[in-house]
Amino acid sequence: MDRDAPAGPAEPVRPQAPEGSAEPAQGGGDRVLVLSPGVTLTLGRDALLMSGMASVTDEPIAIYEFSLRRLLLIPHAGASGTPGSIPYYNILWAEVTGDHRWLLIDYAGQTGPHSLEVRSAKFAIPELVAEQTPAGVGDQVAPWVGRLLDRAYEGSARRKRAWVLVNPHAGPGGAEKIWEKEVKPILEAARMPITAVRTAYSGEAVTLARDLNIEDYDIAIPCSGDGLPHEVFNGLAKRPDARRALSKIAVCHIPCGSGNAMSCNLYGTYRPALAALAIVKGVPTPLDLVSVTHGGQRTISFLSQAVGLIAEVDLGTENMRWMGATRFTVGFLMLALQKKTYPCDIAVKVEIGHKDDVKKHYRQQVALREAKASKKADKQSEISPPAPSAAVDDGDMGLPPLRYGTSVDKLPEGWELIPHEKLGSFYCGNLYLTKT
Repeated sequence: MDRDAPAGPAEPVRPQAPEGSAEPAQGGGDRVLVLSPGVTLTLGRDALLMSGMASVTDEPIAIYEFSLRRLLLIPHAGASGTPGSIPYYNILWAEVTGDHRWLLIDYAGQTGPHSLEVRSAKFAIPELVAEQTPAGVGDQVAPWVGRLLDRAYEGSARRKRAWVLVNPHAGPGGAEKIWEKEVKPILEAARMPITAVRTAYSGEAVTLARDLNIEDYDIAIPCSGDGLPHEVFNGLAKRPDARRALSKIAVCHIPCGSGNAMSCNLYGTYRPALAALAIVKGVPTPLDLVSVTHGGQRTISFLSQAVGLIAEVDLGTENMRWMGATRFTVGFLMLALQKKTYPCDIAVKVEIGHKDDVKKHYRQQVALREAKASKKADKQSEISPPAPSAAVDDGDMGLPPLRYGTSVDKLPEGWELIPHEKLGSFYCGNLYLTKT
């Protein structure tokens, strides 16, 4: 098994929507927008602070089958002036309407510990008379909105172009509903251009990703379990320009299946709405991939590789998908009682032999990554994919050659062959969580 060219899953700036700080940023009149007496918007340290009393209309507004509560923040006699706040992480978009009468702010409002809904705050912009000076409030709103979006998307690209794959049969089913009700509204509120495709059969995403015009998209979002991201990685890996495709397209994940380890590893959650928000605010981050060969066939793996009990728990319970994640527990108990073994030979090469050296290597790599990150001064709104490895050149080459050959080649020098006649399970992990 060889490490391959990096791919870029959109790792979040923060794993979940944080609590916004109510502390205003110090200094700078450009952070404060006074719309009228009693209605003030302030760019705080971690959150947008809103001073004024809010009225909430009871009439729901249906947008893409998702009910939004439209908040009308207006001057109100006797308003206490106590600020409410929206964390920057939760702000999806802000803009002035075409008639310049309203300022709209769309954000992900937390309705529970693990649930979000799209909400929209609407602020009236005072009318300007012809004699008013150019420094009137209307001329201040647009620059202020730009500063708000800079804080809301600091370090992240706005309006990522998304290629979405929905597997209606993922896990116990329900991926279509999750996409329409929980995920799509968040992406659309963030003004992300979306192309959505429903997959019809296993393996279809391999072909779709192989033939994808990668110039049209920034991120791929499989809505499924861990199987669909696996297909997307392998489809990109089959392209003639595999290394460029894997470096350009950030592969994300909306958890909708029995196993949702990719989402848990990237975003720290298996909740679809929280994962969607993390994708909106995410930054492209390189991920090592692994090559697995079987005969002359080469497969790309991003999560884990297993032989024996762990593999059979997964593959042997396909007929139990209706049970959700419980199928893995049932499958494990069934196989454990059988005491089944899987004889095989394992070839091993030790790269770093002592745990202290492993720690040292890890610290060196972290320091190197932080040094590279500190040099990135460009924080513009356009997406900036991770720098390709040195192996990626203008030739748009495919996958790099296998360093140690395939499983049918002669064992290279320095490798040790260890026979196991009663192996119960063999496991290699590329990410620290494998099942959820």
